[in-house]
Amino acid sequence: MAIKYLRSVPDVSFKAIVLACALAISGITGGTQSVQAAGPTSVADLAEDLGDAVVNISTAQRVSAQRSVPVPQVPEGSPFQEFFEEFFDNQQPEGDQPRKVQSLGSGFVIDGEEGIIITNNHVIEGADEIEVNFNDGSKLTAEVVGRDEKTDLAVLKVDPPKPLQSVKFGSSEKLRVGDWVMAIGNPFGLGGTVTVGIVSARNRDINSGPYDNYIQTDASINRGNSGGPLFNMEGEVVGINTAIFSPSGGSIGIGFAIPADTANKVIKQLREFGETRRGWLGVRIQEVTDEIAEGLGMKEARGALVAGVTDGGPAKEAGIQPGDVILTFDGKPVPVMRDLPRMVADTSIGNEVNVGILRKGKEMDLDVQLGRLEEVAEAKTEEAEQKGEENKADQTVVLGMTLATVDESMRQNFGLEDIVEGVVVTAVEAGSPADDKRIIPGDVIVEVAQEPVASPEDVAKQVEALKKDGRRSALLLLSNGSGELRFIAVRIED
Repeated sequence: MAIKYLRSVPDVSFKAIVLACALAISGITGGTQSVQAAGPTSVADLAEDLGDAVVNISTAQRVSAQRSVPVPQVPEGSPFQEFFEEFFDNQQPEGDQPRKVQSLGSGFVIDGEEGIIITNNHVIEGADEIEVNFNDGSKLTAEVVGRDEKTDLAVLKVDPPKPLQSVKFGSSEKLRVGDWVMAIGNPFGLGGTVTVGIVSARNRDINSGPYDNYIQTDASINRGNSGGPLFNMEGEVVGINTAIFSPSGGSIGIGFAIPADTANKVIKQLREFGETRRGWLGVRIQEVTDEIAEGLGMKEARGALVAGVTDGGPAKEAGIQPGDVILTFDGKPVPVMRDLPRMVADTSIGNEVNVGILRKGKEMDLDVQLGRLEEVAEAKTEEAEQKGEENKADQTVVLGMTLATVDESMRQNFGLEDIVEGVVVTAVEAGSPADDKRIIPGDVIVEVAQEPVASPEDVAKQVEALKKDGRRSALLLLSNGSGELRFIAVRIED
């Protein structure tokens, strides 16, 4: 068309025609950058093809009726006390009957024959009734096949009179920052709504769970979009819209979606077993900070520092110890601490994997046979409180910490269990290096620079040796009163 148009123009030079042809060819073959920068011309066909597979999810939950206005507080024996109590009792619903609370969310069909629908766990959590509303106005009651709180995913099932339109998962790993994406959902209960944007970032950690690696997008995602799909421009589901960052509850261009590759593995387990079955290593880990890396003699901060090992767990049997830094898992590098739980969870139970560790400056490989992560809540431990007068005998001050040998009186004063051994911190100087790291009285120093200590003198000698070696921080292994361990790098003052 461009050539025909140019030919129809009188007095056009041969050079101009050649230039026009070159521009046209470059636009067809390789010069697509300007077209891509302009974004998709329209997503109308894509939205029309996918709309019937996206559903609105309505839930109902029965809760106990409560007074909307509390009884005013009046002095005991006041003549108004009886009046107020009688008045507000008359406002209470008879029989304290429960009321129904409704909420709306989104979801999408992945198996039209079986009637399998995906949404967020928080959309249906606690619901007594779940109703799925389709694009054509029809409604079906759904039942929960399985749900996973850690990834905020839920699988629902309906009994359709005919096969439903469904969508397929694509690869979220192929997504690049800047790729165009489209969200379809039910924001604010308005009904099916389409928004378009780009992938703003990947692998975001929003502290919502142990396996966070969200896709961040600026496609408008609002309340009610939860559980809806995030599509690529091929019509494949690459994410499940889950959360937004907004002070007002509306979109400000920061939305988060669960990656399809993460969701797919969880969904398969929920469909097959009704629950998740994740791999388990049996370690308690913490981040390798720059200070900790320096204390361990590492050139850069990477990997996951093992702070504790579960007795009888896979790591214990394989020989992994507190103080080891896990650098690789199953042949893949562990860039930062938060990557390891996801890598372990995605590995099949019973698989034997190679774990590369750093122990006291030396790298080594261990083979670990993974167990199954039991979905139980971890017991919370309370911090030990200081009791009675402190025994000042045999106490030494190091790095702002007053130290004492653990004996029976110290166990009673700080509530230390019998399994806890080391040097107890009896006081912390305000503004000291130890205070900066939030070390508190009752903490017990188990190791200094990965060497066990049994007395305050041991701690002082180790810190002095680190000073002579030119170290800027001392790596301490601390225990609380119940024996839970953690590593802390404390600055060594000049």
